[in-house]
Amino acid sequence: MIEVQGSTARNPDLDWSQIRETILMLALSVAQIEVSMRDSDGSVEALSNSFTSMVGQVKMIERTAASLPDTPENEAAKTAMIESCATISEMMRSAIVAFQFYDKLTQRLSHVTSSLGSLANLVSDAKRLYNPYEWLGMQEKIKSRYTMEEERLMFEAVMEGKSVKQALAIYIEGIEEKKRKASAAHDDEEDIELF
Repeated sequence: MIEVQGSTARNPDLDWSQIRETILMLALSVAQIEVSMRDSDGSVEALSNSFTSMVGQVKMIERTAASLPDTPENEAAKTAMIESCATISEMMRSAIVAFQFYDKLTQRLSHVTSSLGSLANLVSDAKRLYNPYEWLGMQEKIKSRYTMEEERLMFEAVMEGKSVKQALAIYIEGIEEKKRKASAAHDDEEDIELF
């Protein structure tokens, strides 16, 4: 938890510090990210529940259509219903993949809030602020939370002094390489599933 004591730019005194102002802005950023994640979690949960229910309904319609008698008058309707169910199921699979990406996004935002909190706590502690080992420890802790190799490469690029644009290019290239390898593996073996 980020907590700031003392004077601020709104009420400065002789104890005013730009470090304290930085910490306040970091705390605001953390709060905004956390509120955004909390607000969106309810919507995503409602959507997930709806999709789960729809999957059940589509399966029921498909079973009902398949059980219709094989008569000439039913054949066209039966075929259309089964094809529509297959189309809807494919659309729902695409939506579920989007939810997986949303989950990845919330994990990353959680890492960002944790990192900003660690940074604010370090900067607010005069005993740790000027100690390079404290900074290194914080950076290693942040890096250890990354689950993807591309994220670690991006982190290392920034720590080496590369620009954000360069670090993002490294990240994107890593993702593209992973996609190419997955696509090649998928071409070789039809039963490999990406998600």
